Amino acid sequence: MLNNYDKIANSYDFLSRLVFGKSQVNAQVHQLKHIPQSSSILIVGGGTGWILDEIVKIHPSGLKIIYVEISAKMIALSKARNLQNNSIEFVNIAVENFATSTYFDVILTPFLFDNFNEQKAGLVFNKLDKQLNTQGMWFLVDFSLNHKNGKWWKWLMLKSMYLFFKLVRIVEASTLIDMNSYFINANYKLVAENFYYGSFIKATIFKK
Repeated sequence: MLNNYDKIANSYDFLSRLVFGKSQVNAQVHQLKHIPQSSSILIVGGGTGWILDEIVKIHPSGLKIIYVEISAKMIALSKARNLQNNSIEFVNIAVENFATSTYFDVILTPFLFDNFNEQKAGLVFNKLDKQLNTQGMWFLVDFSLNHKNGKWWKWLMLKSMYLFFKLVRIVEASTLIDMNSYFINANYKLVAENFYYGSFIKATIFKK
């Protein structure tokens, strides 16, 4: 199944940190201080669930989290995390097939959209946009080629990453979709934007 990281679930965190150090971690962790107390949160593509450990450090109680992940092995690893007094529902499904009556104060999509072709990226954005409350925040973390410095090595690294994922048959995308236009067209407000790993990783917070 494409966009499913079951094949490398047990080694995913090691591989990502081997290549990017703590840049991918920091890009996500530095956003968490913006999560309001007693929020309803949707996390899509949270991987092994290490982000849950970091959320608990800030909010040990009061959060209602739905955790959507297509990889059953990633879900199993995530369920082993200690959520303390926060409530969480794990949903093992592709995000495009996810349905809920819950509306969220915060949506996290770490390194999600780099998996999708343009058609699916638009579909997923529209689906999640409908579930975010007015004034809700969307934490977007992904790779970026738009920054001027070092564009050639970023392009080369991105191509190498997509080649690897194609070889192991876990990702449908072959090019990176720039998601900024989707948020701009939907009238989101830019709250924060930070760059990591030589500006190859971009962490953005949008408010609806």
